Amino acid sequence: MKRFTIAAVAAATSAMLPAAPVSADEAALAARLPAVFAQAADQYRGLVKRMDGRENCFPKRWQDGKLVTVKPTDWCSGFFPGSLWYLYEYTKAEDVKSAAEKFTAIQDQVRNYTGNHDIGFMLMTSVGNALRLAPKPEYKGILLDGAAALVSRYDEKLGLIRSWNNGKGKGAMYADHFLVIVDNMMNLELLEWAAKNGGDPKFKAVAKSHADKTNLHHFRDDSSAYHILDYNPDNGKIFSYRAGQGASADGTWARGQSWAVYGFAMMYRETGDEAYLSRAMRCADYVLNEPNMPADKVTYWDFKAAGIPDEERDTSAAAIFASAFLELSTLAPAEKGRAYRNFAVRSLLALTSPAYFAAVGENGNFLLKHGVGHKPGRSEVDVPLNYGDYYFLEALVRFWKLAVLAK
Repeated sequence: MKRFTIAAVAAATSAMLPAAPVSADEAALAARLPAVFAQAADQYRGLVKRMDGRENCFPKRWQDGKLVTVKPTDWCSGFFPGSLWYLYEYTKAEDVKSAAEKFTAIQDQVRNYTGNHDIGFMLMTSVGNALRLAPKPEYKGILLDGAAALVSRYDEKLGLIRSWNNGKGKGAMYADHFLVIVDNMMNLELLEWAAKNGGDPKFKAVAKSHADKTNLHHFRDDSSAYHILDYNPDNGKIFSYRAGQGASADGTWARGQSWAVYGFAMMYRETGDEAYLSRAMRCADYVLNEPNMPADKVTYWDFKAAGIPDEERDTSAAAIFASAFLELSTLAPAEKGRAYRNFAVRSLLALTSPAYFAAVGENGNFLLKHGVGHKPGRSEVDVPLNYGDYYFLEALVRFWKLAVLAK
């Protein structure tokens, strides 16, 4: 979900960090890459086979011995084809590319979807990576339509993109409320891309407005992120701060914090606005200094969950952190960059170990074990998740480009 090219990485790295592995940890991770990608590709070949006979859907998780799939309008629909694209990027395996193209083609039907804010997740992970690695004429139009669909959810008065719809199907608690979740930062990359590739210039202004308002309102003094802000749609005042998928409104949901680091690093990359770099680094520093971060850097599902150290880990959040920290390492000042890169490498060493990385044929053919989707909702607890796999592979590709290809 990026425009993270080899040339851009090489330029940024040469200016701030040594390109080659700079520690024993980096050397160890670099040495693992061929075997890890080979194992991951074999796992996903098995997952592709599990999808035989299932039409118009994507694998999301393996739970209770069963494969759970989602439709194209689900926020997670792009991650499976996106993972296939990352596997193809490293392996150059034609069967993996063919599968990636097959599942990416399904996303054409959501190019105008306006039901929520997640079309950035749906399209940039799948069609965005397809355009980058194996362009087809139709891909650009799908992304431009998706950006227009996302902007339709923008409220000029509030300067924000509405995350979820009100009323019907959501219950009375959503009526007369304007809900914004920190996850929405991830969808702004679609707007930034579109503004630079023939889309309405308004797309960029919308992305900046939403990011600015999120930067202003969505964080505590220590730069930990709230999950849900409940705005009054009439005047923009904040009704409440909601826990959402976190343990409490006062705690720090790990995946929400990872969206914040990733989203603001991406916005700095796209805009050069120093306020975004500052926020990304403050969010990252919160993670580095969090006393409840395990030694292996695979986070608990919530940093303030009451049962730590007996709470579940969340490999999906750990993978997002690793990917985000690697990008941030190329944007931050050198000393900070080294700290972010070292954190990501330690996390990836753990995630590529048997404790978290499934053997071929196990885990329903997903890559990472021990993901957590929505523990307060008793949903997706200690299961593999397709977005965990996606950001795991993205992080490994980013490391490969930084530490191996940029030599």
